[in-house]
Amino acid sequence: MDKSKRLFLKPKRSFRRRLPPIQSGDRIDYRNMSLISRFISEQGKILSRRVNKLTLKEQRLITIAIKQARILSLLPFLNNEKQFERSESTTRTTGFRLRKK
Repeated sequence: MDKSKRLFLKPKRSFRRRLPPIQSGDRIDYRNMSLISRFISEQGKILSRRVNKLTLKEQRLITIAIKQARILSLLPFLNNEKQFERSESTTRTTGFRLRKK
């Protein structure tokens, strides 16, 4: 091989398989909060399949479980921690104004 052609070859990377996010023994259920909480972002949104590295069937089951947990109020619909911090720092008085006649 010519030296000029060797420059364009990509170095071989060792391929390492990552463990699947859901093990075979894990049960996808709305009560399994330790499993469900891994697939929710900080804002409370369901992470996409591409980010989760899940199969289509697993993603559907996770989505259904998260929605059931939200309806049963085991999970919040939104995570508004930052919003509450802001509103507490800017306290406004909401009293009635009294007019003098």
